[in-house]
Amino acid sequence: MAEMPTLVLIHGAWHGSWCWERLLVELTDLDVRVGVLPSTGQDPARLGDLRDDVAAVRTTLTDITGPVVVCGHSYGGIPVTEAAAGLDNVRRLVYLSSLPLDAGQSLLDFTNHEFPSFWDVHEDAGYFDVRDPRTTLYQDVESGIADEMVPRLGHQALASATQPVSRAGWREIASTYIICAQDAAFPLAGQETLAQRCESVLRLDSGHSPFLSQPAKLAELLREELTRD
Repeated sequence: MAEMPTLVLIHGAWHGSWCWERLLVELTDLDVRVGVLPSTGQDPARLGDLRDDVAAVRTTLTDITGPVVVCGHSYGGIPVTEAAAGLDNVRRLVYLSSLPLDAGQSLLDFTNHEFPSFWDVHEDAGYFDVRDPRTTLYQDVESGIADEMVPRLGHQALASATQPVSRAGWREIASTYIICAQDAAFPLAGQETLAQRCESVLRLDSGHSPFLSQPAKLAELLREELTRD
């Protein structure tokens, strides 16, 4: 029997490893690792950039000796795309309402260099926050859970959105895109466009954060990706 891959979870902008807590309850029988991105944090002066995120994700992946399936949520898929490239142990990339960018492309390239309306951008200080996260990120999350999450959100380094990826791991590694059909942060049309870069496309009838609103359903999809050829 083939060795079951380790599942690595990489959070998106403004979040931390804490965002996966409800999902991890559904995956206690699996080997799951969670990464932390330096571009997110509470102190704007100490934020890393995309290069730091790529290095952090790559370290997480190379510290695992066996096969790996790595899931990047939202912005988290960008450093995953570069960090996983060239690693023999990475069996599959899973983009959860995320951005499988191509080499030389940045997040702002994808948005035509316009800041999304829900970003609260502080250009002089080099970071951006999220406006009204309950509506944008957590619109289908139970109010009590959203109340716990919102105070934990951090600042996001603007450099993480302006720096391009140097390699596109999805071009050499099998990949799956999970579309969140009711996402208020990442419009469905944009998800559909980027999903075409992946060999497999799945769907959840959820908002931007199914790890909070539908953890059991998301866990089921991720389990299937661990055993997919």
